[in-house]
Amino acid sequence: MTDPGSSIPRFHLAMPVDDLAAARRFYGEVLGLEQGRSADTWVDRNLSGHQFVTHLAPARSDRPHRNAVDGHDVPVPHFGLILPIPEFHKLADRLRAAGSEFVIEPYVRFQGQPGEQWTMFLHDPAGNALEFKAFADESRIFAP
Repeated sequence: MTDPGSSIPRFHLAMPVDDLAAARRFYGEVLGLEQGRSADTWVDRNLSGHQFVTHLAPARSDRPHRNAVDGHDVPVPHFGLILPIPEFHKLADRLRAAGSEFVIEPYVRFQGQPGEQWTMFLHDPAGNALEFKAFADESRIFAP
């Protein structure tokens, strides 16, 4: 959980979903995010201290894009969290237990280089791409 006294600003992210009930199950039950306020067309969630909101948007027609990174087709756009390595593996296990299908299975990217990290990609029920990662050395997150 993000420390409320931290100097790092919190973000607010609103994501379109085409089935609010499926989004409630995925973000609440599968990912385990605490629910905040909600209405008939949106739900607030606590994403490690950040405000993450799913908004009902049933008429989505955008086509996904992919970029080649480290030999994988990375979906763009995507979002997620940088976790400590033990939490990353705990989340990966939780996703597998829930039957989630990975776009890119959990693996180590940039091994032995600055920015070495565990990463995994999946889609939520509305097709939004999620990436969760864990750096071998968090002080190297922005290392060139």
